[in-house]
Amino acid sequence: MTIRSAEPDRDAAACAAIYAPSVESTPISFELEPPDAAEFGRRIERYAATHQFLVAEEGGEVVGYAYACRWRERPAYDWAVEVSVYVDSGHTGNGVGRALYAELLERLRAQGFRVAVAGITLPNPASVALHERMGFEPIGALRAVGWKVGGWHDVGYWQLLLRPDAADPPAPPLPPGPPA
Repeated sequence: MTIRSAEPDRDAAACAAIYAPSVESTPISFELEPPDAAEFGRRIERYAATHQFLVAEEGGEVVGYAYACRWRERPAYDWAVEVSVYVDSGHTGNGVGRALYAELLERLRAQGFRVAVAGITLPNPASVALHERMGFEPIGALRAVGWKVGGWHDVGYWQLLLRPDAADPPAPPLPPGPPA
């Protein structure tokens, strides 16, 4: 398996195809319509410009992706990121998500980000297990916050301290690049 930075023209269609089932038939994503390849390409460009967007390949095929983006818009949050990972249904349970997150979190540390936050629609034991294996700790939940697939769903939040040694005051996060 190879983990690399996503390229909009090369990877958008595959990422959109991996993501679509989560939108169409589950409450995992609160989007109601799956984005097409063009929209996915724009997301890759937007997130990769300041954070990271990675894909995992096996045999030249994209089998998963992970990305980070701003946690919130206000400047005091500049050192916090929201992270997410999606793996093709035929490749779950094979360490793809773990490998993507390991690389993503290392790159975010190298950029100077301090905290990673993941929101998980509940119940989702596989996602909870992955995040906790990666060191994330549960920090709370929003109850019955989203309506999808015929019911109200909670969203739990998990947090990982990326850089406990971050300086006060912190330097601005670096632009994306290969791990240091």
